[in-house]
Amino acid sequence: MGGDHGPSVIAPAALGYLERDPDVELVLVGQEDAVRAHLPSGSLPSRLRLRNATQEVAMDELPSKALRNKKDSSMRVAIDLVKEGVADACVSAGNTGALMATARFVLKTLPHIDRPAIITALPSIAGRTWVLDLGANVDCTAEHLFQFAVMGAELVAAVDAVAAPRVGLLNIGQEEIKGNDQVKRAHELLARSAINYVGYAEGDDIYLGNLDVIVTDGFVGNVALKSSEGVAKMIRHHMKAEFTRSLLTRLAGLAALPVLRALSRRIDPRRYNGASLVGLRGIVVKSHGGADALAFRNAIGIAKKEVHEDVPNRIAQRVEQLLGAVEVPA
Repeated sequence: MGGDHGPSVIAPAALGYLERDPDVELVLVGQEDAVRAHLPSGSLPSRLRLRNATQEVAMDELPSKALRNKKDSSMRVAIDLVKEGVADACVSAGNTGALMATARFVLKTLPHIDRPAIITALPSIAGRTWVLDLGANVDCTAEHLFQFAVMGAELVAAVDAVAAPRVGLLNIGQEEIKGNDQVKRAHELLARSAINYVGYAEGDDIYLGNLDVIVTDGFVGNVALKSSEGVAKMIRHHMKAEFTRSLLTRLAGLAALPVLRALSRRIDPRRYNGASLVGLRGIVVKSHGGADALAFRNAIGIAKKEVHEDVPNRIAQRVEQLLGAVEVPA
């Protein structure tokens, strides 16, 4: 029921995903009448079920209020289904803060993990770069950043089949003397670990493709994510404006149309929609609130991949190996 569009996008996205993937069953959780209004009349497809929920969490609702007063919200019921083993994963376009708070309360964090983090992929020259945290934790300690790195590396190893993901720590420069105390201490922890840590990364490394995972706190990560979305929109705006400026540029645009379409697909934020809440004892994927059907289908695909690769258990095992082997410097 959440997001900017609610079931008007999520119901068609679910139907579209089922047509493309015969190995998935979906449960749409929400106010049944509102959801059915966006589904074909008659019986439901065999791999689609509805689960009624009488409440919904507003996009601007305080997480504490949602957690306390919305125990029959679509968000809470969906996460409860994961807790109960009825569902393997939850995908939501709803209120991010409420989703994180509810998922953490219901599912709990993995051993040795203090805080869950939000991770997603951004397009790069070499394909994509995964970045975390993207807004769940505004203030982080060095130990939190280290935990994020472990979780991010293991997720990428599972989802992208990278044996030893290259991990960088976002900083204002690559020199050892740069950065605040929090970043410098995290750098020490990472350098002494068994992670494939390559050192400090700068903002442009997100897009250059020389790293698989970039770690930062939620404040900086969220700014980087929103900046990326803005840059993609700006590029499309200016390209459209230039190619429609005159008859000559229109002809040039027609000739370049295949290239322009390929570029648009490559930087389309919808193709990268779906941020995972890592560090939980279950799989929860956050879709962008403004996602259309294509974007939401991508988020479902990420959830399926994480289920298939058993990501929470893989992270738990890796965290147990690494966090017990690293001593925190005084």
